Amino acid sequence: MNEADFDFDLPPGRIAQHPARPRDAARLLHVAPEGRADLVMRDLPALLAPGDVMVANDTRVIPARLAMRRGAARIGITLDRPLPDGTWHALARNARRLRSGDRLLSEGGMSAEVMARNPDGGVVLRFDRDGEAFAAALRSAGALALPPYIARPDGPSREDASDYQTIFAAREGAVAAPTAGLHFTPDLLAAVDARGVARVTITLHVGAGTFLPLRGADLARHRLHAERGEISLAAAAAINAARARGGRLLAIGTTTLRLLEAAVDETGEIRPFAGETDIFLRPGHVFRTADLLLTNFHLPRSTLFMLVAAFSGLPRMREAYAHAIAAGYRFYSYGDASLLTRA
Repeated sequence: MNEADFDFDLPPGRIAQHPARPRDAARLLHVAPEGRADLVMRDLPALLAPGDVMVANDTRVIPARLAMRRGAARIGITLDRPLPDGTWHALARNARRLRSGDRLLSEGGMSAEVMARNPDGGVVLRFDRDGEAFAAALRSAGALALPPYIARPDGPSREDASDYQTIFAAREGAVAAPTAGLHFTPDLLAAVDARGVARVTITLHVGAGTFLPLRGADLARHRLHAERGEISLAAAAAINAARARGGRLLAIGTTTLRLLEAAVDETGEIRPFAGETDIFLRPGHVFRTADLLLTNFHLPRSTLFMLVAAFSGLPRMREAYAHAIAAGYRFYSYGDASLLTRA
């Protein structure tokens, strides 16, 4: 397979610029082997059964985009992830202008030294502060790294600061939101609980690589950027116990599914996890964890559309997306949702 197998025509008007209000009023396309159903997010609990387990990503988005200068040159920086030695991997616009040893300065006076530069636009930076001092400087000088298809000519709005965080957000570190979680409200979670569904959170800090396109048509040669994740011993035990009792596993979002698949062993047990993963879920992957996947509608030729095609089958997903486009579903980060059954 190559990336052309995952192409489809998407009218620009289908790209959501703002979320549904309230969040659980978003539309929900249920895609199962027996057919499709047009629903809304508030219908989700009725599609679940007592004993099922819902696993969500509790990462919290940081203001990861920095406008920096090297002398008179403007350098746009998007933080990706911290590295074990205290430096940061980041993506840089105009990265060709940068050399090891260059010093960058942001508004507010925070500075960073370029430690290394990669051919793909990545750089390694060492900032002049860390811990809470770094977090405070980032809150002051940084901005949300909204996806490029959300049109904000003047930068993220005040509403984006809350709209682009999920109800599960607890642990800072993501560049982009795990957008399937954006559809949940306190009322919807209460309905899930009342249904007898267990809820567990794990953490995958979504990196800047999520915004990057495929490089080349050969999927076997594509490598995803690594992202940091953690599954605690208690979370792994709760998921495994629910599955042992016969409950289905519902993954809230592709980020959750990626981390689960990175942490599962050959017997199907979820193991505690702490580290980085660059797992690329594409057709041919054998899923061992989730039975159901709640996810938004993704870009043509994207690794995320490849993931849902791997999970539910490419023919089924092409038909589902054609229906969603014809029926006026809203796509991408602020768009509507789909509930998929594993093929």
